[in-house]
Amino acid sequence: MPTLDLAPDFSLTDLKDVRKDLAPEELYEHVIRNQEAVLAPGGAIVARTGQYTGRSPNDKFIVKDAESEDTIWWDQVHSFSPDQFEALRKRQEEYLRGKPVYVRNCHGGTDPEYRIGLRVVTMTAWHNLFAYNMFVRTPESQRPDFEPDFTIVHTPEFKAVPSRDGTQSEAFVVINFTKRMVLIGGTLYAGEIKKSIFTVLNYLLPLQGVLGMHCSANIGPEGDSALFFGLSGTGKTTLSADPDRALIGDDEHGWSDAGVFNFEGGCYAKVIKLSAEAEPEIHATTRMFGTILENVAFKDGTRELDLDSSEFTENTRASYPIESIPNVTPDLRGGHPTHLIMLTCDAFGVLPPISKLTPEQAMYHFISGYTAKVAGTERGITEPKATFSACFGAPFMALHPAVYAKLLGEKLAKHGTQCWLVNTGWSGGPYGTGSRMKIQHSRAMLHAALGGKLDTVETQTDPVFGLHVPTTCPGVPAEVLWPRNTWASGSDYDAKALHLAQLFHKNFGKYAEQADDAIKNAGPTAK
Repeated sequence: MPTLDLAPDFSLTDLKDVRKDLAPEELYEHVIRNQEAVLAPGGAIVARTGQYTGRSPNDKFIVKDAESEDTIWWDQVHSFSPDQFEALRKRQEEYLRGKPVYVRNCHGGTDPEYRIGLRVVTMTAWHNLFAYNMFVRTPESQRPDFEPDFTIVHTPEFKAVPSRDGTQSEAFVVINFTKRMVLIGGTLYAGEIKKSIFTVLNYLLPLQGVLGMHCSANIGPEGDSALFFGLSGTGKTTLSADPDRALIGDDEHGWSDAGVFNFEGGCYAKVIKLSAEAEPEIHATTRMFGTILENVAFKDGTRELDLDSSEFTENTRASYPIESIPNVTPDLRGGHPTHLIMLTCDAFGVLPPISKLTPEQAMYHFISGYTAKVAGTERGITEPKATFSACFGAPFMALHPAVYAKLLGEKLAKHGTQCWLVNTGWSGGPYGTGSRMKIQHSRAMLHAALGGKLDTVETQTDPVFGLHVPTTCPGVPAEVLWPRNTWASGSDYDAKALHLAQLFHKNFGKYAEQADDAIKNAGPTAK
């Protein structure tokens, strides 16, 4: 029975079969034969992930040993001992005996100087197709000599026993930097595969002076790069997929001395309520061969996709190769960014739709990583809930946020990047009273900022947040730019704005010791 070597010094033995680097067409055959997913009109496959329809942060661990003990920010990371890792790895290895596996040899990172070789071992064909879509593909000519730097072993039906394995549930994601391995089990949600390697790169690259970023990136006609930071639901993927600008990538990037480079070879877009009119390029991928749709429902009695349905989850996803988007950069790389956009979906409805940031303000808002979501369902609680995620990606940033913020500040200073805060959330009041910012207005503001049309526009300083708000913007009504003017009651706006300012101050207190006075003083001016 075949044996599969893993990085750096482990092997899986007595496997039933090892299916290496199958083409998407072959994987489709296995998906249908194994009844792992179903076909949708246009050629996409639709998979269900059962209990886990999103990432499970409480089930993610990093092995604490001599390699990681003094570098990981353990305040925000669950630790796992080397002995626990070895015991769980052996149980997973035993589970795989006599079973077939799918293997994908690929890379994380499009810059040859900083990329890492990945060996992804899965038990299902559709998860192997996910790895094909999401990671950087290895040319066939290089596969015979391929040596992985990191290995992922994914066994969704192998469930941990917390009392025995030291996990918190049956699901687990365990990263071991010394052994160069990631163990994933107990969950079918494919995003765990992608985000585990994002965490790995965000640990390794800053130690080499490269900033790992949870952001989208694109390039304008003049070769000007732009970065788009934002948590889920802020429009990061949607707004970076611009027909007038070539896409570098939609989610994970590095910023080195040579410029910006994508960590991935594909996109993993949220598709709930996806609109063909507002987001035509992403919408088209849901009808393409090679796309994986996670937990998307069908309309009753048909095979017609229902992208508006949240029957299984609000977190419906599409995984597709980046070349499925018509306008992408050939090498998924770009120069140093001219503009950096921080996106927030402010459900309180008080932040300006666009603000010009000083470098210190940019670092403050980068460390804060703010957005606001509606707590509960539309029929339930309507009060917005503030969410702060350091560096716009705290679950994937294994080092202290100050490490990433310092790198960002150095790069902003060196390359003169202009930073903006863009609110794609509510206007005219909070969720339940106001309305969501029109995507046409958000696009108009971004086009104006990226095109230099706001460079000389007069700004007003927001008295609560200290932000520099343009007084005019092409394609956007002037009253929309100053949020207080859109509320029926100015006093209600003032109270809600002060509330949000206080939440900013409270959150930033966790990082104040590591921030200098210029950054600490760059937050909201109201106390």
